[in-house]
Amino acid sequence: MNAFNKRTAWRIGAVSLLLAFLASPVVWFVAREHAEESTVSLAIEESKRLLGRFGAIALSGPDAALRAHGAAKTLVGGLFDIAEIYDGQGQRLAEAMTADGTLVEGILLHHAAPTYTTTSYESLRLPDKRWVLRVFVPLRLSGNGQSEITGYFEGVRVVPEWQRQQMLDSALSAALMVGFASLLCGAAIYPVVVRLSADNERKAREVLDSHISMMEALGRAIAKRDSDTGTHNYRVAWMAGRMAEKLGFRGTSMQSLIIGSFLHDVGKIGIPDAVLLKPGPLNSDELAVMHSHVQLGEEIMIGIGWLEDAKEVVSGHHEKWDGSGYPRQLKGEQIPLAARIFAVADVFDALCSRRPYKEPMGFDAAMAILEADADSHFDPAVMAVFRPMARDIFERLAGCSEAAASKLLEGQVRHHFGL
Repeated sequence: MNAFNKRTAWRIGAVSLLLAFLASPVVWFVAREHAEESTVSLAIEESKRLLGRFGAIALSGPDAALRAHGAAKTLVGGLFDIAEIYDGQGQRLAEAMTADGTLVEGILLHHAAPTYTTTSYESLRLPDKRWVLRVFVPLRLSGNGQSEITGYFEGVRVVPEWQRQQMLDSALSAALMVGFASLLCGAAIYPVVVRLSADNERKAREVLDSHISMMEALGRAIAKRDSDTGTHNYRVAWMAGRMAEKLGFRGTSMQSLIIGSFLHDVGKIGIPDAVLLKPGPLNSDELAVMHSHVQLGEEIMIGIGWLEDAKEVVSGHHEKWDGSGYPRQLKGEQIPLAARIFAVADVFDALCSRRPYKEPMGFDAAMAILEADADSHFDPAVMAVFRPMARDIFERLAGCSEAAASKLLEGQVRHHFGL
């Protein structure tokens, strides 16, 4: 499992657990409340049915108390442990209770004559840990809609331990199922996310491959126009990358430096052959045309998203630390660091390479020239980084073919571009 898949698994797992921890208590509470309300609803409906059978809804007349007493006795022992029936004026007509009802009756708070108009209930936890449900039912004549209330029924149910445990177990089962569903959902989402990510990564790599291929094609086009070989582009890009690693370049900053270094002379595509390939020294007008390759390179970079960040090297690789360079005579840290790094690599490679008009210099002679220009042409801090690695770079690139130089840069590109 790669690093991305591990991170994805951890994050999806964490979110799934969080959802489970948040949702499960809510579901447990809702399920418990629902079970409690179902028990109360059953008790209320059953009480209304039994009261209707005994005619207790018509709580008037000389035998009202007798009917109320019979109904109360019937209700007690089934769904209720205490049953109280009141007439329409709130006077108690009958009361009956079981042994459990007798135990809790003294603990329950008594209230004034009932006057409520809607069915309701209370859920009470007594000091001795017993759980009591208390229902309040206004009684009306059947079939008379919202007519005058003719009486009241109040019932108390001491919920037995087995029923309480059953309700809690049901609520717990519902909560566990929701928690398990959250985890299962996370497990199902993980492979989908990984697959989509892999597809996106593959497409991104394809795009990146095409960009790098285009970069190499542009580099070859520049090399064919200039007297340099394409090897120069590979070498200077690799050298600049080596120095940039020591200076802390990472990610897009490193990618931009490598691309900019490889395409530093892209503007030479627009320089006429008469100037670009002239064997002798250039006059002032021709020199101005040659210097314009920097501006041409900038113009080529504009509007091409993946190339625009590389413009720092293209626009600044001929600037000098003391401000005597071109085209803008930037000085010191006004010059982008990427361009200052590349300047050292460019000059060192030019000195150490064979060209049609010169033989390659040895290491000591090339370094002597760079050291002499360390405070004028080159950034002293960049030279301090380059100095310890210079001989190793020289030995690795001595007599290096274009294919070998390309292989060196390919390894660097794969590392920093995530290929």
